Amino acid sequence: MLIPKKNRVSIYEYLFKEGVLVAKKDFFAPKHPEIDVPNLHVIKALTSLKSKGFVREQFAWRNYYWYLTNEGIQYLRDFLHLPAEIVPATLKRQTRPEASRPRPKGPAEGGPRGPAPDREYRKAGGPPGGDKKADVGAGANESFQFRGGFGRGRPGGGGGGGFGAPPPPSHE
Repeated sequence: MLIPKKNRVSIYEYLFKEGVLVAKKDFFAPKHPEIDVPNLHVIKALTSLKSKGFVREQFAWRNYYWYLTNEGIQYLRDFLHLPAEIVPATLKRQTRPEASRPRPKGPAEGGPRGPAPDREYRKAGGPPGGDKKADVGAGANESFQFRGGFGRGRPGGGGGGGFGAPPPPSHE
């Protein structure tokens, strides 16, 4: 596609400055949100760079994401006549403040911790004199009884029931 050089240069400058470019998949959008050029020009210029291997493309949720490769950085440096000292924002180191996260205040810094009160139940083996293993199994509880089928079927047989079935007849 023929793109005016002014638009191509502004797209390439933005891409080199940021190192990454995002465009919504809308070919009829009058302007790109970040650059003052038609969105179609941005998509087609970066599709061309992708075919040359200068950007890596990712597409998700109707958005194109283009990431500049090392070859693309060199190509844009030559195209825009930039010195080697200027690098994209994605390659710049982030400067972090030294005390960005406060350290947790504990009773002893780095030493062994004492027993936690909420973990005491693990040490206790149950009630004193109680044996957990003896209370397990079919014969453990002498008051064993059948309680029925939890509403499955009717006492007179016949089955049925369930969602959409007619209500059971009343026994009066």
